[in-house]
Amino acid sequence: QVQLVESGGGLVQPGGSLRLSCAASGSFFSLDTMGWFRQTPENQRELVASISGGITNYADSVKGRFTISRDVVKKMMYLQMNSLKLEDTAVYYCYLDGVESRHFGQGTQVTVSS
Repeated sequence: QVQLVESGGGLVQPGGSLRLSCAASGSFFSLDTMGWFRQTPENQRELVASISGGITNYADSVKGRFTISRDVVKKMMYLQMNSLKLEDTAVYYCYLDGVESRHFGQGTQVTVSS
């Protein structure tokens, strides 16, 4: 059973930075796709970024500001978020595409406010 635990969320001013972490445990393969979704206060869900075998993809809304990375040995995934905007406020969920299903963490709140 795969378990994912996010951390690193918080309150930050516009223009600031945060680094989210996702700790994975259980049985999965190092090449399984992982990534981050976010759900806004308006309940809109967006795929923010993904990483698969070293190949990364980003939503247009975060390109150039967010960077996804993964440490296979430590079973960790990260999302470095720079130049944060008010509209980045959301609950951020990490996910992993296992053999049979997609697994999600419990989410971490990111609030961008002055």
